[in-house]
Amino acid sequence: MRVSSIKFGTDGWRAVIAEDFTFANVARVAQATADFWKSEIQNPKSEIFGRQPRAVIGYDRRFFSDRFAQITAEVFAGNDFEVILTPEPTPTPTVSFAVKNLGAVGGVMITASHNPPIFNGFKLKSHFGGSSGPQECQAVENFLDRNPPQFRTPHSAFRTPHSAFRTQDIRPAHFAAIKRLVDFKLIARSKLRVAHDALFGVGAGVFETLLARTSCKVTTLNGKYDVLFGGICPEPLPKNYALGGAQLRRNPHDICLVTDGDSDRIGAMDGRGTPMTNQQVIALLLHHLVRNRGGRGAVTKTYNTTAMVDKMCAAWNLPLTEVGIGFRFIAPELMKPGALFGAEESGSVGFANHIPERDGLAAGLFLLEMLAMQKLSVNKIYTNLEKEFGPHRYARYDAHYPLEKRAALMEFLKASPPKKLLRSPLVKVDARDGVKFVAEDSTWLMLRGSGTEPVLRIYAEARSDADVQRLLTLGMSLLA
Repeated sequence: MRVSSIKFGTDGWRAVIAEDFTFANVARVAQATADFWKSEIQNPKSEIFGRQPRAVIGYDRRFFSDRFAQITAEVFAGNDFEVILTPEPTPTPTVSFAVKNLGAVGGVMITASHNPPIFNGFKLKSHFGGSSGPQECQAVENFLDRNPPQFRTPHSAFRTPHSAFRTQDIRPAHFAAIKRLVDFKLIARSKLRVAHDALFGVGAGVFETLLARTSCKVTTLNGKYDVLFGGICPEPLPKNYALGGAQLRRNPHDICLVTDGDSDRIGAMDGRGTPMTNQQVIALLLHHLVRNRGGRGAVTKTYNTTAMVDKMCAAWNLPLTEVGIGFRFIAPELMKPGALFGAEESGSVGFANHIPERDGLAAGLFLLEMLAMQKLSVNKIYTNLEKEFGPHRYARYDAHYPLEKRAALMEFLKASPPKKLLRSPLVKVDARDGVKFVAEDSTWLMLRGSGTEPVLRIYAEARSDADVQRLLTLGMSLLA
């Protein structure tokens, strides 16, 4: 297989299991990662210069994820790293937290996150506890096949004193950390009825653990260990909420939190199974951080995130930075002094004074804290936001689109934008990542290719659901 067949996308390397995502290729990428981190440890200009070579390896519930993680760990051990391997499927933010908390030079999470079940992936985590950036990912690609994979099992003799290979449950430290982010005592006595749709992912049972021995009643939905994820993609999108929604209509709760396959993204339904969009969840979280908790600081959003965030920041005099799509562009902003919050449309959110990483579990606790503080339904809280900032309705459609045609389509869209969106004249064309059309009335339509699949995403936001559907239809017509 050609080296060029392994390419890192917006969040690591992902491929189809048994086609490109094989034991041999995982070992190649693990060796390249080990070679890169060793070079950085020896580089006086590197932030990990002189550190002990320690790596954290975790994995999700996908087919053979445990085996891929084992091979990754054996390669790192073969390169004289101290290796900490999780003993069972573990959330991605837990691995990221452990990297920082344990002083590791980096981490690997074997997961394809929200992708279809046939995929698996190799997520790189840097020493600061967040996703590795484009330069680091490119460096790993550059190290591919410089050296053949070196293996060492837990029972092999180690060549250096710091070498070790052990399994460790890293979840308790992360769970304790996110409970400290909120007023957990308030949540504990709130008597909230909390549902959690795990979408068959690694988050199953986490909120039961977090809220054990409290007054809250917790019900886990779709928590079965199923490598096919119940026939859905484990992504927090309304189209994937049918199973959980049906259960909630039979057994209502106060809120239903939703996490993706590796629990780094957050979504939600109201207590009766009506889906909320991730854009609504983002607005609720920002409202809670500022209005309820008195937070101040810089907000960062990707440019496919709701315009309500812009209006909220303007009203509350908060600095707002807009970045390209992918949480790796948000993470550096969260590490700057004076940061508050970062979010992208996919349900990826991060918080200052935590790791610079998306954390669906922390976000879930903040939503519960909001309900405990305000003692209103989640629908009522969002309705009040729309009364203040205007209606913002949103939807996304994912269309299969050949990768080889994508570049030509993007050039066509930049060169031939529509003159208006619905009834409002076009005022901006933004082509930083995909192409986004923005109208005078803040209505917007965006087309962008997935970084991991042959999929073209069409995003739309307008003042009514009917207008959103009209925008999506316009977007589909542009693919012809």
